[in-house]
Amino acid sequence: MVQPQSQIRYTVEEYLEMERNSQERHEYLDGEIYQMASESLAHGDICINLAREISTQLRGTPCRALSKDIKVRSGTLPSPRRMMKGLFSYPDVLVVCGEPQFHDEDTDILTNPTVIIEVLSDSTEAFDRGEKFFRYQRIEPLTEYVLVSQNLSLIEIFARQENNWLYSATSDFAASVHLASIDCRLRLSEVYDRVTFPDEPPATDAPED
Repeated sequence: MVQPQSQIRYTVEEYLEMERNSQERHEYLDGEIYQMASESLAHGDICINLAREISTQLRGTPCRALSKDIKVRSGTLPSPRRMMKGLFSYPDVLVVCGEPQFHDEDTDILTNPTVIIEVLSDSTEAFDRGEKFFRYQRIEPLTEYVLVSQNLSLIEIFARQENNWLYSATSDFAASVHLASIDCRLRLSEVYDRVTFPDEPPATDAPED
């Protein structure tokens, strides 16, 4: 995770007021505000592929995929509201089942996601695996947390159990993973469509005879 924008600490209300008037996206963690880095081409392709595959499979179900411009609040509502505590983040892909619940009347901060998917980058991977996942576990409706690498073919799933999280991973490009909570199957070949990994040469057209 990048360094905070300044040494000034902000309350949740101050952050939300600034964020809703900003042209850029920022995440909030315990009083500190972090500007989100621009995404790479591979990151963008993977996000679009994931959203397409999931939203298509969710047609006609009580679940829906949401835009990555929707924020998520991790944990209970800070009390009093002006406390400097909590995580407000922008997951890459969100799924909510049933009626969406929001932090306030602006309906831009979801509090009851069923599935959260993060596409890993070099600058965010440690945070996504560590503190962010720790905070996400406090979201009671969350049943699956998915990490997707953009540097190699790899999808990892953390599925909530009664007392822990069950881990599974797939790296086989010809295989698929199953998100049991929403009954969606993601083929790695579809998730990584148009993506060139760092150790691979770019695709070129075959020469004509």
